[in-house]
Amino acid sequence: MDIRKVVLIHPGREGRILGRATGAPYTLMRLASLVPDEIPVEIWDENLGPLDEKLGQLGPHDLVGITSKTLAIESAERFAAIAHRAGVRAVVVGGAHATLMPEDVARWADVVVTGEAYHTWPQIIQDFLHDDLKPRYHDSDWADLAGVAPITERVIRMVDENRRYWTPMMEITRGCPRNCSFCTAIRVSGQRMRLRPIDEVVDEIERRRLRRFFLTDDNFGLAFRTNPDYVESLLKALAPLPLHGWTAQAEMLVSTHPDLLRLARHAHLDKLFIGFESVNPDNRRDLGGKSKGLISQYKKAIKDVQACGIGVVGLFVFGFDHDTPQTLIDTWDFVRESELDSVSMTILTPYPGTPFRAQLIEEGRLMTDKPWRYYDTAHVTYYPKRMTVEELERTYDWVCRQAYHPLSIVRRGLRALSRHPIPHLPRKVFGSFSTDYGYRRTYDWRQVQGSRLLSAWDTAE
Repeated sequence: MDIRKVVLIHPGREGRILGRATGAPYTLMRLASLVPDEIPVEIWDENLGPLDEKLGQLGPHDLVGITSKTLAIESAERFAAIAHRAGVRAVVVGGAHATLMPEDVARWADVVVTGEAYHTWPQIIQDFLHDDLKPRYHDSDWADLAGVAPITERVIRMVDENRRYWTPMMEITRGCPRNCSFCTAIRVSGQRMRLRPIDEVVDEIERRRLRRFFLTDDNFGLAFRTNPDYVESLLKALAPLPLHGWTAQAEMLVSTHPDLLRLARHAHLDKLFIGFESVNPDNRRDLGGKSKGLISQYKKAIKDVQACGIGVVGLFVFGFDHDTPQTLIDTWDFVRESELDSVSMTILTPYPGTPFRAQLIEEGRLMTDKPWRYYDTAHVTYYPKRMTVEELERTYDWVCRQAYHPLSIVRRGLRALSRHPIPHLPRKVFGSFSTDYGYRRTYDWRQVQGSRLLSAWDTAE
């Protein structure tokens, strides 16, 4: 069957901020780059505008691909239904949710892709051309990242990410050896950390003309310990580039590598998102070995990283089995005392495929009536063990109103901005405030979709 065009869809809900969407659809950019040059390809991002009318104009010779996280899978299903009504014969669905719960997606998708699609996607295109599509394609070999799906000039021009998006995405490593009970990383990206060739990383940054980016790597900071020589070479290669700044996810152990941190600062790294997860030491068994809930260790790690000129975004999760409302209050007290540059406050979410979800099902504590859109880390989707749902929701609302009050955001943003030399301040303003603003928007979605709408932000206490 001939292909009129390939359409790759990114379901979204954030929309635009001052004319731009938040994060560019990096996975789709790489998949679009695998489409042969003679076949037209388009990327449709719902964050840039509604897609229903465009979907209605598709037909049987169009190949539609959708990638989706769990929280957006219902939008993906709706898009598939519209495409089918328009006459599309092949809707291919992949991404985290399809990998973790393929049977859920198979109810409405023509083709379900599990694992990494960079190897199966070219085969899907060929099978469509030969009218021989299979219902399932699977790839979990966790192949070496060398030469995998380099982004083409055609896709760079089409996406125009530096004009249409605030934050381009970038991948340097993939996979995480940790096995936190609530995390999907090893189930989606594998438990072995893989490394992209440094020359490919630099080439991609230069060809995309990036000035800032967010690393999608599950735990880039762990490479400081597991692959220090690689990290050193990478940072030295990034240092000469005209970057305004970039951010990455890490864990506390990065604080024990001051030499690499100083190199990272010279390589334009602005902030590390560090998963402290909990201030309750009784939760340490659920944290995969990367955190022990010890506040004294947290404070030292923050100071050591900041001493190297790098900001720290503290990531915290509420609702572990040993948590009570006091745990949330203690977390806010710690945030105020620790001088973090930004903070993420989220509710533990039982994602498909995780040990935490399996435990909840076994214990009868999973809320089976909650739609997938509530799996956004701002809603309670299970019954906590040491507090009621109402107690968790009420205390979470209180903590977030303190953490994301405009005055709190301004204080932390100014503190982050002060870490940079005066000549660099103009290009550092965006990064100093944008992280907290983004997390506030995530919390705001709780009010949009939740059971009640807060009338106004209370004064920070």
